[in-house]
This record gives sequence, C-alpha cells and structure tokens, in this order.
Amino acid sequence: MGVDSVPTNETSVAVAEPAAPAAPAAKTPAKPAGKPPAVVVESTPDPPVNKMRRRIVWASIAGFLTTCFLMFVRFFLPRSITEPSSTFKIGFPGDYALGVDTKWQQQYRIWVDKTSDRLFVIYARCTHLGCTPDWKSSENKFKCPCHGSGYDSEGINFEGPAPRPMDRAHVELDPEGQIVVDISRLFQKPKGETGHFDDPGASIPL
Repeated sequence: MGVDSVPTNETSVAVAEPAAPAAPAAKTPAKPAGKPPAVVVESTPDPPVNKMRRRIVWASIAGFLTTCFLMFVRFFLPRSITEPSSTFKIGFPGDYALGVDTKWQQQYRIWVDKTSDRLFVIYARCTHLGCTPDWKSSENKFKCPCHGSGYDSEGINFEGPAPRPMDRAHVELDPEGQIVVDISRLFQKPKGETGHFDDPGASIPL
C-alpha cells in the first residue's frame, strides 16, 4: 500500500525582521538650581573732559577747512584796493568866512583859504619832509611840528627848512555852485622858478 503524498503548500511566507530599537531621545541638561543670571556689562561713558577735547579738535579741523575754502575762492576774485576818492565837494563859497578854515583837515587833509578876491585850497603837507603843519590862529601862520617850518596864512614859507610854499589843490565850481576839490592835481610854486598859483583851477575868483 502506497503512502499518498500530501500536497505541500509551497507559498513562501515573508518573515518580518524585528525593528531596530529607537535611539534614546537627547536629554536637555537641567539647569542647576540656584545659578545667577548672566550679567550685562555696560561701557562707562566718556568723561566731559574727553568730549570737550573732541569738540575742540573737530572745530579746529572745520575752521581749517573753511579757511582753505575761503582762500581758494578769494584766489579767483579780482583784487582791488579801495581808496578814498581824490575828488570831493566841500560846499559853497558863501559857507566860508575870510581866513583859514580847518574843518576838512582830518577828513581830506586840506585847508580852505578865503581872501577878499579869491578862494583856494591848501594841501596840508609840509614841503620839507611831508608832515602836517598846525594852524596857529593866534600867530596867523602854519607851523610844522616836525622841523619848525613856518608858513603864512596863504601857505607861503618864510622860516625853517621848507624849500617852497605848500601846494594848492585844483578847485572849481560845479553846475550847482558847489566847490569841487581834486587833490590829485596840485599846483606848486618852486623857489626860483615860475609858480602856478595863478593858473586856471588853482583858485576860484570871488
């Protein structure tokens, strides 16, 4: 008697491999109890002395740069010398009395001299070394304080080292009748030479 063969189920069964054990979770270290909080370190502010020094340094630098800039700008500007005008008005002939009037001496360095027949202007400069004489009304003369030169009321030298009379400025009347003086045009009377005190413009006839 034969042994019946029992059919064998050949279907393979996949056997699941066991899962790898999970890595243990990282543990956060616990803060030790009683640890003080972190201290914030603050910088100490500069003392007032240092701040003042910095301001002075910056102000000096700014002033230096400003000066350099102004010098640079000035280099391109035209250069001109401002001087008082040599021509000016001194009023009307009727404003002056007979004799020497010194009111314009400080401003224009002149004296107005009025006689019975004319008016002229003396330039207040000694012909010796250029000092300004003083009018001595009590002595009716001009006296130079530098070296003693003396001039009469019309500016004619008569004592001291002055070599000639004082110069006279050009004078004329404008359309309104005012006296116009031009000290850039002077009339002289050199010793031993022909004088120019009688030339046109040396005086104004009255």
